[in-house]
Amino acid sequence: MHISEAKPLPRPVVVAMPGNEPLANELAALLSLKRGAATVRRFPDAESYVRIESPVGAGAALIVCTLDRPDDKLVPLLLLAAALREAGARSVGLVAPYLPYMRQDQRFQPGETVSAQHVGAWISQCVDWLVTVDPHLHRIADLSQVYSIPSRVVHAAGSVAQWIQAHVRDALLVGPDEESAQWVGAVAKDAHAPFVVLSKARRGDRDVEVSVPDLERWRSHTPVLVDDIVSTARTMIETVGHLRQAGLAAPVCVAIHPVFAQKAFEDLRAAGAGEIVSCDTIRHPSNRIPLAAAIAASLRTLLPERTARIGQRVRIP
Repeated sequence: MHISEAKPLPRPVVVAMPGNEPLANELAALLSLKRGAATVRRFPDAESYVRIESPVGAGAALIVCTLDRPDDKLVPLLLLAAALREAGARSVGLVAPYLPYMRQDQRFQPGETVSAQHVGAWISQCVDWLVTVDPHLHRIADLSQVYSIPSRVVHAAGSVAQWIQAHVRDALLVGPDEESAQWVGAVAKDAHAPFVVLSKARRGDRDVEVSVPDLERWRSHTPVLVDDIVSTARTMIETVGHLRQAGLAAPVCVAIHPVFAQKAFEDLRAAGAGEIVSCDTIRHPSNRIPLAAAIAASLRTLLPERTARIGQRVRIP
């Protein structure tokens, strides 16, 4: 009886949704992946059109698509995953540095739906695994509560801390609210810097009140505001005003996910922020902190081995 030698699987192929080409190129280079091509566009009536333009083979495929402004991206993403399977991919994964629809994680008012659960179920049905960066987990303790597929969370704290150590002198890390304590504490530890966390009362999407502790002992430090998601920036704007009133230097503002809805970025700068920087989970002019290497390290645990036995052929002499 003779068993055939293991056959090499095709190299995993990485495909970018529009706007995600830089990260896809970096991941392909770091992991020796094959760079695939696809067309994703709109018909005149705004329906989505998807076509795979390069061979896929029977290996793994991964889609790179950060999901800010998600309502314009979810349908093309589902179609692209289906097209990759139809082109022969044995598995399809998703690299989504920013993961949306985590805010509505419970029913706050009668008649509401828990959108985190539904969007998690949709994505879980179309891909086999997920890699994301610091999802906004508040009342959800773990992604497995909303995603039924294997997932990996990349933490940006180390990369943010490195940037602060290299660019900010005598940093004082400041969390704008209790929810940010986990991010700020991790960054402060890696940056070997002190930190404080403020208190926030939110009365609406744009109505925020921030309480600031006594900061007298930190007057010689440069405050660094760190938050995971900066959308309207109202929390940061309020915090910047309090820090300036307390006599501290113009704060450096760091966003893990720079959503910056509408004029939020300009409003934050006008409020008295010093430098505004962000991780590159969402493309924005403020991007200064790259995460491709950290994402690649996580991907190595999810991509299949380059070679595997894809079947045994038995020969009877």
